[in-house]
Amino acid sequence: MAVARQGALRRGCTTALEILVVAGLYYGSARLGLLQELVRSQVTPLWPPTGIAVASLLLRGPRLWPGIALGALLANLDLGPSFAALFLIVVGNTLAPLCSYALLQLAGFRHGVDRLYDALALIFLGAFPGMLISATAGSGTLVLSGALTTDRFWPTWWVWWTGDAMGVLVVTPVLLVLASARLPRNVPASRCLEALLLAVAIACVGFVETGTTPLLFLGFPLLIWAAFRFRLAGAAPCALAVSTFAIYDATRGAEPFGTHGLLTDMITLQAFNASSALTALLVAAAVSERERSQREIARACGHLAELVSRLSDTGTQPALPAVDAYGARPRPPGASRSAPAPRGPSELE
Repeated sequence: MAVARQGALRRGCTTALEILVVAGLYYGSARLGLLQELVRSQVTPLWPPTGIAVASLLLRGPRLWPGIALGALLANLDLGPSFAALFLIVVGNTLAPLCSYALLQLAGFRHGVDRLYDALALIFLGAFPGMLISATAGSGTLVLSGALTTDRFWPTWWVWWTGDAMGVLVVTPVLLVLASARLPRNVPASRCLEALLLAVAIACVGFVETGTTPLLFLGFPLLIWAAFRFRLAGAAPCALAVSTFAIYDATRGAEPFGTHGLLTDMITLQAFNASSALTALLVAAAVSERERSQREIARACGHLAELVSRLSDTGTQPALPAVDAYGARPRPPGASRSAPAPRGPSELE
């Protein structure tokens, strides 16, 4: 009994510590996300806390939801506009990742995102449906409390929804990769050099993207390169970097953003971010799935070759079942001698 009580106490302390860690990560990433705010210093085109929340639920289970609620409370505490509105916003920010987690669990999502099915599930179940809750609760609360006018509801709702969804699309895969990362061993020097070149290329593209000429499309070849050569481990960080550069352009009003109004500019930005994230996830998952299929085929061929070699060494051949004049197998001893079914003329020819 004492051992069981100590085990329960140890598990409780571990869970409490994990809750505090999630709350701290949520709050810290929220402060970083608010640096790119677009509406009321509260709505951003990329909300990293949703990615952290969904990843923590996937990795450690739903028992960490108090950490999400605590982090959301701390992040919005000084933003208001009232305690009732704050409560509703926190509830929406907590329920949204829980809904995404439940949908992914029902779909049989695997953390490695090494199947095309997993990538599609993360996109269409983890990112977009669940975040409808937080966007609707948050934007509706701001309108009802008088913090926003009615005509700004849809622009705010769009930025809120897509910002939360982008957090899942570009932050959650990075955290899943980090959770399963292991210290590489016996890595060729050419592989390390290629990774370094990819990182330098991403930095150069970011420098070009944030210049005066709109060259956002230059990031797509690098995303495909990262996905083909490094799978999700390379594609996820590259997608996060490319999206961050695009958001920086949007917040400072650079082309092609900043000239058509908030809603149109955010549609353009989030379409680009979604395209880059989808490209990275889908290509990486497709390549991983193809490699797994090739490994399974190679393993099956190896087993078959081993079997043939063993038969050759023993000088035996697999026996074929004997048949009679009519093509029927002989009855084993003791089998019933019931009369065979009558054959038609065509069967006797």
